[in-house]
Amino acid sequence: MGISDFFSAAWDAIGTHPSPDAEAPPNPSTPQGGVSTDTPASGTDEESKEESEINKQDASKGGEGDMGHVPGTDRDERKAAQKEKAEEVEEEPEEEEEEEEETVDPKDVFEAECQKSKQCSPAKHHYDECVERVTSQVEKDGKPNEDCVEEFFHLAHCATQCAAPKLFAALK
Repeated sequence: MGISDFFSAAWDAIGTHPSPDAEAPPNPSTPQGGVSTDTPASGTDEESKEESEINKQDASKGGEGDMGHVPGTDRDERKAAQKEKAEEVEEEPEEEEEEEEETVDPKDVFEAECQKSKQCSPAKHHYDECVERVTSQVEKDGKPNEDCVEEFFHLAHCATQCAAPKLFAALK
């Protein structure tokens, strides 16, 4: 199999696709999509015989209680339906649902305790000092010269290391 076979196969593959013009209708003026050529659109306001007879019958019946649309009735009906739904809900026996108290993540609790513990007090002290420095820099200069990211990570690492054994003991 050579390169010429490759190109001839590629050429055949390209040549087998239909051209975009092949899908276009032969004459765009021909009716399509269920349009009937037997009954052309009149384009006039004249009534057919059938329509005029039906309209005369409707006029002779003359409002047999059919008032048409009355403004405000839809809104009133919606209010009545909402009241009925509310009454149905009230009538149904209420199942006693125990309110589920949101469970507090024990990891967060243990980490908060560890941050205040003696084990993490040096990291907490460094972080608090950094926060004070940065706050005074913002008040004095309007912008900080440093951030406390490193101190925060040291404190978070200490709290996580302290809380891990407590957390695993609680989960057992």
